[in-house]
Amino acid sequence: MTSKQPDPARPRVGRPAELDAERIVATAITLADRDGLRAASLTKVAAALDVTPMSLYRHIGSKDGLTDLMADTAFGPPPIIGPAWRPALREWATGQRAVFARHPWLTQIPITGPPRGLNALAWMNAGLAALRDTGLDWGAKIGAITVVGGYVRQSFVTDRHMAERRGTEQRSEAQSLDAYQREVSTLDLSQYPEIAALFAYRAFADVPPDEESADGDFTFGLDLVLDGVAAAIAGRG
Repeated sequence: MTSKQPDPARPRVGRPAELDAERIVATAITLADRDGLRAASLTKVAAALDVTPMSLYRHIGSKDGLTDLMADTAFGPPPIIGPAWRPALREWATGQRAVFARHPWLTQIPITGPPRGLNALAWMNAGLAALRDTGLDWGAKIGAITVVGGYVRQSFVTDRHMAERRGTEQRSEAQSLDAYQREVSTLDLSQYPEIAALFAYRAFADVPPDEESADGDFTFGLDLVLDGVAAAIAGRG
């Protein structure tokens, strides 16, 4: 009689991984990256971890607590930026945009107050450090990074919504703009001479590929915002 050998194809039953806040947050981020913020509910996170929802509360406190930890972890530390305020603040802004691109669900979390998590505080500190030698007072510095951060967030949300609409319609940006111009051109534009002139100029012709267009729009808008910061700095001088 021969002894039965273990089947290497069968998973071994071992001690389950210890449940802790880091594992819970990592699982929630994975679910949110795949299916959006709603997919990271306590019930779904618990199911993914094969535990009860109540067992999560000992580590994360509440649903809001989980969301806060997810956001802070997903943002990670800020980029290392140089001393010149404008390129530093530009790097700070493009770094946030890259985070949103990796974790789009972050924009679904409402802003309810100033930063609290360690990574969030690090981003705030980096933004303030970029403006250290500008002569702006603390209120102006906070206002500047709030405006820049708000622009990054809203620009990403707008681009994403438009891209989702184009995906639904199975159109490129160039095709969508062409359809828009043809649709609006059928209207009586006599009361809107600037729009008529815009269409006559064919401003929407020769649109670059979607990604290049989004990058160009973002850069143009960011430059306008940074021009405003520059004007504030010059005014303080």
